[in-house]
Amino acid sequence: MLQQIILAVFLIFGIAFTLLALSLSWLLSPTKPTEGKGITFECGMDPLGLPWIRYRSGFFVYAILYVIFDIETAFLYPWAVAYGKTTTSWFFFVEMLIFVAILLGGLLYAWKEKALSWH
Repeated sequence: MLQQIILAVFLIFGIAFTLLALSLSWLLSPTKPTEGKGITFECGMDPLGLPWIRYRSGFFVYAILYVIFDIETAFLYPWAVAYGKTTTSWFFFVEMLIFVAILLGGLLYAWKEKALSWH
């Protein structure tokens, strides 16, 4: 029961701090909208062309693949640190092999579909 009370207190303080910070930011921030503040700004130069351009889908594929393999690293590092400290280490080793095999399968599929080649 004590653990639940501690968790509730942390949750209440976290929500209260967030709401307080956002409220103070909204109240204390200066707001003087002008026409000059509303235009797009590119490195001190007036923008050329329309701000709405189409990006190739290849950019999104690279971004998604990066996120997938970045998350893989986020899972692999703590596993590698804690691997030798458990008594059921074979179970965790096989579990991680399955995880890496699934990701490797995804990488091979992306390679086969030529999602990694730039045209």
